[in-house]
Amino acid sequence: MDITVQELKTKLDSSEKFIFIDVREAYEHQEFNIGGDLISLGHVMDSIEGLEEYKNDEIVVYCRSGQRSGMAQSLLEAAGFSNVRNLTGGVLAWKEVYGG
Repeated sequence: MDITVQELKTKLDSSEKFIFIDVREAYEHQEFNIGGDLISLGHVMDSIEGLEEYKNDEIVVYCRSGQRSGMAQSLLEAAGFSNVRNLTGGVLAWKEVYGG
């Protein structure tokens, strides 16, 4: 299931509890990020064990455009994570709506 930038902003503004992961590269995260923890797409599989305790929690993944985070979403779902949401349009959509 996907999440829009507006839905995400509402969650962030209300301090809702969820796992928030940026799957871009470190340099992209340093240039601009919206608060997610950095786990680059290439490291998602290596990080699954560390995320096991969150298998049933809501996880929101994002990248630049939604492509890499869509792949991360598929990897996590294949590993048994039940509530992974991909940010539609990624950081580009966020910047379009909220600037950056």
